[in-house]
Amino acid sequence: MSDQDFWQNRALADDKIKELGELQNLVTRYNEVISSIEELEKNFENDLFFEAKRKFRQLELEQLFSGRYDKQSAIISVYPGAGGDDATDWAKMLFEMFNRYASRRSWRVVVLDDNPNRRTLEIKGEYAYGYLKRESGVHRLVRISPFSAQKLRHTSFALVEVVPDLPEIDENRLDIPEKDLKFEFYRAGGPGGQNVNKVETAARVIHIPTGLSAGSQVERSQAQNREKAVRLLKAKLIQLMEKNQVQELDALRTKSKPEWGSQIRSYVMNPYQLVKDHRNEVETSRVDDVLNGDLDIFIEAEVEGGD
Repeated sequence: MSDQDFWQNRALADDKIKELGELQNLVTRYNEVISSIEELEKNFENDLFFEAKRKFRQLELEQLFSGRYDKQSAIISVYPGAGGDDATDWAKMLFEMFNRYASRRSWRVVVLDDNPNRRTLEIKGEYAYGYLKRESGVHRLVRISPFSAQKLRHTSFALVEVVPDLPEIDENRLDIPEKDLKFEFYRAGGPGGQNVNKVETAARVIHIPTGLSAGSQVERSQAQNREKAVRLLKAKLIQLMEKNQVQELDALRTKSKPEWGSQIRSYVMNPYQLVKDHRNEVETSRVDDVLNGDLDIFIEAEVEGGD
């Protein structure tokens, strides 16, 4: 960094400074684990032991993250499947589950869109996308329907999409023709709520060729929400391009709808209690804990399993 030429390339300099900061953070966290172990050798305490174990486990898992965007923050969208009120309620339960999981990790949470048909949550934290990206897919709930007068058992489905919060350099490399975008504007806050905005500040953008969409209502102005919605749409499009191994946006001209397919995880609340991940056979009977954000056994199993 003392080399005068180093500062001539601002982008390279910023990358190197960021890399140095990440290495310093890693060393600091490693030293914290070592200090905790040394303290335990002098005076063993359960709370200190489990805290040291948690920190070491987190460092261990993060060494497995090799994806391009794994270090980025994550944006989660939840869509109810067919099934009326039960499906809408299930999507809301999942939305709250991820919110609570983020809170457990002390990540910052921002609600981008709380429309019952497409709830979107931005989770700001290092490696948030790496931890959460494998939550993408269909989640299935079996329970006694709270909307059934006969107290019948009902099966509901919801689709979860997880995309990274793109670095600015990646966002800028994708140029979407204006003719391919359709914008919708509406009042933020949701119908009937106390915080309903009287001005149509919330924005939703639809990519006409693929049918993908994204929305935001968290910002104060329509222009800011419009910009945030476009950023989220770009993340979805880049993810879709990588999945389909195409280099140009024009190659995605066919309509791309959310994939419903078979479920990745089932949450059974009746006639027995069980949450089971169908990809790795990990399961637990602690359904309430899972819905309260205790997702570690499922997320860690998928991280260790790799892509």
